[in-house]
Amino acid sequence: MEAKPQTHIERFAVDARADGTLRTDVYMANLKEGSRLEMELKAVASASLVGQRVFELTTASQQTLTAQWDNIRKWDPEHPHLYQLTLRLLDADGNLLHEMADRIGFRTVEFRPADGIYLNGVKLLVKGTNRHCFDPETGRSVSRELDLKDARLIKQMNMNAVRSHYPPDKHFLQLCDSLGLLYVYELAGWQNSYSDSIAARLLPEMIARDVNHPCIFLWGNGNEGGWNTTVDDRFADYDPQQRHVIHPWANFNGLDTRHYPNGEDNVYRMERGQNVFMMTEFVHGLYDRGQGAGLEGLWAKFRTSPLFAGGFTWAYVDEALHRTDTGQMDTYGPNAPDGIVSADRQPEGSFYTVREVWSPIQIAPMRVTGSFDGAFRVTNEYLFSRLDEARMKWRVWKTPLSPEVPVCLAEGDVQLPAIAPGETGTARFTLPEGFRQADMLELEAYNAAGDTVCTWTYPIRNARAYFEAYQRTVSTMPARYQLDEDSVMLEAGEVRATFSRTDGMLLSLTRNGQLIPLSRGPLPVGMKAEVSSSAVRMQGDTAVFTVKYTGGTDSIVWRMTPSGLLGMDALILNRRGAFYDKDVYNLGFTFSYPERAVKGMQWLGHGPYRVWKNRIRGTRHGIWQKAYNNTVTGEYYIPIVYPEFKGYHAGIYWATLQNPDGPSLHIYSETDGLFLHIFTPEEQRDRESRGLSVKQYPAGDLSFLLDIPAVNSQGLGGNSSTVKVNKGDEGFRIKLWFGFR
Repeated sequence: MEAKPQTHIERFAVDARADGTLRTDVYMANLKEGSRLEMELKAVASASLVGQRVFELTTASQQTLTAQWDNIRKWDPEHPHLYQLTLRLLDADGNLLHEMADRIGFRTVEFRPADGIYLNGVKLLVKGTNRHCFDPETGRSVSRELDLKDARLIKQMNMNAVRSHYPPDKHFLQLCDSLGLLYVYELAGWQNSYSDSIAARLLPEMIARDVNHPCIFLWGNGNEGGWNTTVDDRFADYDPQQRHVIHPWANFNGLDTRHYPNGEDNVYRMERGQNVFMMTEFVHGLYDRGQGAGLEGLWAKFRTSPLFAGGFTWAYVDEALHRTDTGQMDTYGPNAPDGIVSADRQPEGSFYTVREVWSPIQIAPMRVTGSFDGAFRVTNEYLFSRLDEARMKWRVWKTPLSPEVPVCLAEGDVQLPAIAPGETGTARFTLPEGFRQADMLELEAYNAAGDTVCTWTYPIRNARAYFEAYQRTVSTMPARYQLDEDSVMLEAGEVRATFSRTDGMLLSLTRNGQLIPLSRGPLPVGMKAEVSSSAVRMQGDTAVFTVKYTGGTDSIVWRMTPSGLLGMDALILNRRGAFYDKDVYNLGFTFSYPERAVKGMQWLGHGPYRVWKNRIRGTRHGIWQKAYNNTVTGEYYIPIVYPEFKGYHAGIYWATLQNPDGPSLHIYSETDGLFLHIFTPEEQRDRESRGLSVKQYPAGDLSFLLDIPAVNSQGLGGNSSTVKVNKGDEGFRIKLWFGFR
């Protein structure tokens, strides 16, 4: 290592303000009379010279130099403008003695008590995550390449901030500077503080190394009780910017950083409190509770307070270590599988929920109906950017029935309104010719750098209109029925469906003599249903079997069309009485269907990830395909494959269960908003002991539901639904068709 010259610059610390004022504390050794310091400033993006200044120095070891720079572009998370500051130490004759450089950003950070955290005069709303340095192969030692991948993934979730329990690698801070991620920089301390002597040694080293990074906007002193309060006032000794100091999870120094607050905390801490509220940890993502689950409701609730400054989800990555002694991935039981990405950085379902909930471009809830004219309402939730800095594309798709592929029919630009942050306006585009004959509208927003901000999709036809448009009816011989004492058989061509007259259950289903293993249903879920009567008849060339019930189900009408389609039309929720479960988590019907008969699934609906009732946002309407897998989110004793196969899927129009050994089962829905439950995921090994079990899935393997449970996250979202039926209600229908080929 090359030795420093006898006279040299040891380090420098800057306070670079948004107005172009640059105050620099320079620490030097062995200065001689007549020494000077040349200061040079260049814009990093263009490498253009902003200017130079020369300062006469005394022989003092620490000197403060102030300069004013014109036409400076401010740093913020949406415009991370950086400058290269170079200091050159010259002797009395102008000879270069030593040179030192660092990248800086001009911005002003202020904490305003009982108000908020301000950056360049703009009140911050922090959307962040807690990140540990972690790699399955190298543990806590990570590379710049992995840091870059992490920073990009975090930005893709529309996050603007990161926190960790210790100083990160310098290259991660450099990436936060250049990509635009705010950083809470923490003196390490998990839940136990350093001694006075160690804290006093670590603190100046920590700040001296990284004080110039513009991404750092708060200092954290320890975590969850691991604070050494004797050094609280020492941060300011080494930081010319005087950034605010917090005690993460505590209400301290005017900033309440409560971890995992619930609704009662919200009332006490914000509605009746006076301190700024910013959660340094919330929506714990252990296993598949998922950081997206409950986020939307919690965020909307907290944002009603002017004291709310945002928060950091826990946590970014599953910390699963690849053990060379066993060959397994070890998460130390339930202590580390709480990331929003897996150990190998595969996004979980919550990744996309967070991306949409925290999108800086928000589209007001809408449906594409016959009245839609290409105009829709948008809100600019950027903090520093006008909406016309972004852009948006529209695309119109045909999404035909399986096994065809979607086709883009037309695309173009959406005209976004030139609105300031916080404002709402109207975006619009001209509907292309044939728009009403298309199936899906896609909107995709991009930021100024060209990166995707979010993608939204909307069906153009409802489920019934879609089915009617695409269903190919082949007129052959009429369907027929056979009736005996115990059963009814509906038959058309090669397809036969046999039902019990006693309980209305599907007993067997065959095509050309091959068994289609859909059976033991429809069982009611969340309600009671007992057969009161049944009848069979012909309706034109269609064979019809009608089952009447007492209880929550009024009737189910089965139809066999001449082309071999089997229809199920169930009417529920149309009469009052004690016909429903007291606590309804699932509502609909379920069947048995063996896992061995499925190698994959293609479907039109929300995807590609499974959902919970409080984690539907982030999925998109479209045609999706995934192979069968048995992924247990957060568990590494079997291979992790995302998206998970088993669980709930939303907004089903059609689904094909691909059977490697026989006819595949094709399901078509005429019911909007229908959920498909396919198989029951395994529970994580440590969930029961930690009280984290999900609500019980419906019995059976294949369910068609109007309601599904939420997953409990931070005390939110685990409540049941209440079924209330009024006299005169028409009820709801679950209308399905089953095909076999």
